[in-house]
Amino acid sequence: MIEAEYDKEKVDWWSSIPFIAAHIGAVVGVILVGWSPWLIALAVLSYYVRMWAITAGFHRYFSHRAFKTSRAFQFFMAFLGTLSVQKGVLWWAAHHRDHHRHSDHEPDIHSPIMRDVLWAHMGWILCRKFNATKYDKIKDFTKFPELVWLNRFHLVPPLVMGALIWWLFGAAVFVWVGLVGTVALWHGTFTINSLSHLIGRRRYATKDNSRNSLVLALITLGEGWHNNHHYYPGASRQGFYWWEIDISYYSLKLLEVFGIVWDVRGVPDRVLAKGRQRLASAGDGAPSAEASLAAPAQPLDTAPQSTTAAASVEATAGG
Repeated sequence: MIEAEYDKEKVDWWSSIPFIAAHIGAVVGVILVGWSPWLIALAVLSYYVRMWAITAGFHRYFSHRAFKTSRAFQFFMAFLGTLSVQKGVLWWAAHHRDHHRHSDHEPDIHSPIMRDVLWAHMGWILCRKFNATKYDKIKDFTKFPELVWLNRFHLVPPLVMGALIWWLFGAAVFVWVGLVGTVALWHGTFTINSLSHLIGRRRYATKDNSRNSLVLALITLGEGWHNNHHYYPGASRQGFYWWEIDISYYSLKLLEVFGIVWDVRGVPDRVLAKGRQRLASAGDGAPSAEASLAAPAQPLDTAPQSTTAAASVEATAGG
């Protein structure tokens, strides 16, 4: 039985061929088609548009229910996020909810503390063990047949979009948007699973090793404030203070002005006050004692983490 589980955690090279081919194609493609400021700009634009769909959509909405929206915009976020080629929206959100339940403890599926950086970054995605969607963890969204269909046929939108880009705009745009932009997007997203539990500072005492990093926040439109997020995951913002740049949150507040989203959940004053106290006492926002993973599974200050996961599952979709 143990050996069988170990085999499931090995890289499935056959199913990983498209992932590997995309990396090779991006490098070879750039050599063949060359580059220009216009092509680089398109790649960067496609990266951040889809990164927004992952951070604001897959993560803050589908995983944590941090705001409400209509059924139409809900599907739009799911469709746009599916173009990132990170499997289905329900698969993504269900696994992420599990991550919060067990972060940096067994059985966290992508902890660099429990395993290693490469496993947390992409190894867990390339093995067979986590291929299935945990529909029982995402019941609040399985009632929408369009989301279930999109989750099941998650490869259809990116394949169709890739073909359209090649047909309408040519090979050069396909290489830079479809390959370079997508590969960069994968690794930009994956840094939150791997590096954000190793690099940066800790403001809040959490049961894991989550950290805050400005660099990762810029790469991911605000996801780099990971220690903030793991302390209070129910908020729509992860940059808790004005100096913590969080582009995804700013975009949600703008959408709220136009009525596209609503009930955008903020950070309670008590959480902000506690963060300010730690900044004042520690000087750099990195409490040393609380950073130890030797702490018990339910240490001080974990209430905001433990209550949000249940609330997310019980919430109902807008529209």
